Amino acid sequence: MRIDRLLCHLRFVKTRARAQSLVEAGHVRRNGQRVVRPSQAVAPGDVLTFPVGKQIHVIELLALPTRRGPAPEARACYRALDPEGQTAIAAAKP
Repeated sequence: MRIDRLLCHLRFVKTRARAQSLVEAGHVRRNGQRVVRPSQAVAPGDVLTFPVGKQIHVIELLALPTRRGPAPEARACYRALDPEGQTAIAAAKP
């Protein structure tokens, strides 16, 4: 599955166009490597890091969603690795 479709199906962004612009701006990382193409393939087990609003999300993919369904269905496809954003806050402090 393409990474732009995945971000939309997991309900992190409202549209696929917004996901594409997020990727093209260089804000998304897959397994620690910057993603430069919205067509980059993702698979279960991948770790994604990306900003949404003022939060940095770090998730591990458990399964690929088949559609953009309700939020509980989307949340079942990933596991948040940093649920409180503690890593981003700790890194920002001097």
